[in-house]
Amino acid sequence: MPTFEERLQSLLAEVLPVEQESDGALTVHHDATFASLRVVNIAEDLDLVSLTQILAWDLPLTKKISDQVAQQARDSNFGTLTLVEKVSGSGKGASKTADVMLRYNFPGAGLTDAALSTLILLVLDSGAQIRRLLTS
Repeated sequence: MPTFEERLQSLLAEVLPVEQESDGALTVHHDATFASLRVVNIAEDLDLVSLTQILAWDLPLTKKISDQVAQQARDSNFGTLTLVEKVSGSGKGASKTADVMLRYNFPGAGLTDAALSTLILLVLDSGAQIRRLLTS
């Protein structure tokens, strides 16, 4: 019987390009975003899927971007949206940019194959929609 990690990799490979990382994480690419998925065993028969999707990186940090991320964070049905500020340079030449990530954790044990792959695709597609909004 395959492990939950093997099952997850097999299901994802049916619909997306999947790379297995040396640390056991799975990396998938979806609609100009990429995500890392990990399986964390919390307790016997409780495997948690931890999904982190990078939606945008090095966006110019403006009030409009901050407001859009805040609005999407309020409206999101899946996970937590995070804006990470970055400052490069110093003084008057300093510029602020931001990366935007979506994180979603859910118990995977007990979900059918169809339910598990559908849930992951829903989360990834929500992230891709947010990316399109932020980068348009």
